[in-house]
Amino acid sequence: MSINQKGTPLHTVNELKNAVLNGKLDTTLDALIPVGGLEAEKSRIIELIDTFAKTYGEDREVALLTVAGRSELSGNHTDHNYGCVIAASINLEILAVASPREDSTIRLTSIGFPEDVVDLALYTKPDEAKYGSSESLIAGMCAGLMRDGYKVGGFDACAVSSVMIGSGLSSSAAFEDMIGTIESHLYNNGEVDNVTVAKLAQYAENQFFGKPCGLMDQVACAVGGIVAIDFEDPSAPVITPVPFDMTAAGYRLCIVDTGGNHADLTADYASVPAEMKAVAAVFGKPVLRQLDETVVRNSIPTLRERVGDRAVLRALHFFAENRRVATQKEALLTACSSADAAVTAKALDTYFANVLASGRSSFCYLQNVYTTANVSEQGLSLALNLCEAILGDTKAAWRVHGGGFAGTVQAYVPNDLVDTFTSTMDAAFGRGACKCLAIRPVGAARIY
Repeated sequence: MSINQKGTPLHTVNELKNAVLNGKLDTTLDALIPVGGLEAEKSRIIELIDTFAKTYGEDREVALLTVAGRSELSGNHTDHNYGCVIAASINLEILAVASPREDSTIRLTSIGFPEDVVDLALYTKPDEAKYGSSESLIAGMCAGLMRDGYKVGGFDACAVSSVMIGSGLSSSAAFEDMIGTIESHLYNNGEVDNVTVAKLAQYAENQFFGKPCGLMDQVACAVGGIVAIDFEDPSAPVITPVPFDMTAAGYRLCIVDTGGNHADLTADYASVPAEMKAVAAVFGKPVLRQLDETVVRNSIPTLRERVGDRAVLRALHFFAENRRVATQKEALLTACSSADAAVTAKALDTYFANVLASGRSSFCYLQNVYTTANVSEQGLSLALNLCEAILGDTKAAWRVHGGGFAGTVQAYVPNDLVDTFTSTMDAAFGRGACKCLAIRPVGAARIY
């Protein structure tokens, strides 16, 4: 597989199109495990190239780039307090065709959305009036690159995404990573490594977009495969590849989009890290990772008075979730390294038991399955109930996925139950609500 070619020349629009049509990129594209198969992926790319040519010109030199979506496998709301997670890149992606400009303007057309136009010479600092906009993410990524001594420049690009917005699969993190990946390959010979791109994406989202997110989403979208990440030192997260093949083990990773209303949920999301950090602040620390759980438990009477019961519960979820991540990481590493089928089966049992425990903790203690601002809408609760009804008597697991409050649940579904699971979820939440995914080995990269 030829991918992520550092410092290689750009190609004309026609050269790129011919490389796709003539099968030159087939091996590379097939390794991305495209949804719908190789021919569908090639058709998407050809349409993207044609859109670029029509929008920005046929005479341009371009690069073709990809960034994966991500699925959080373990570690619900732990990264922002320097905790541990397991995450994976998935075979939903953003594709982009990009070409450098001679000025400082970025023009980006995402198919299905209005064009974003950002002048990097003018938009260099956070602007609260632009919080929550795609322009703020573009500007934030480039400001971060400049801050860290990398080159930035204007570009024209067309992008298409199969990472559904609001799905819990990190469309915003993939978008941020794509901006960094484009700048890396157009202006820095591909030398901005994917972990650095991810850190800059967090900076852009925190400072320019106005959302106090952690770092898990950006790392998982950029790095590729299953990874265990320890954020104890967020400036140098410890990333451990976990080469377990869930598909070969007989399971599909299914994500169910319940179609919840994501409007006005920023306060709900922000309350989770804020309340955890409020507990840490009582002990003079910025984050929970720097505390001993025993000290926190011994101080519950004081904490209840200072920060309230929900903050205490969320802190206790954090400590337990970190232990679960460690157990699950070791279980998956055992499962993929042992030649003994009994050992592998026992390890997978351990992994699934902790998936279920994580889901219970998220529902009961983290309390991110529905918003108290709209208790009549509880799509995630309903989806979890349906998961239990379908999978409860089998070797399987399910949990709330990602940030929570609205959005998605995640399930490991045995192959022989995939059709039943999909039809039941689609009947409840609408056709296409259930996505049966694969974990892809490639995160952010230049394809050609």
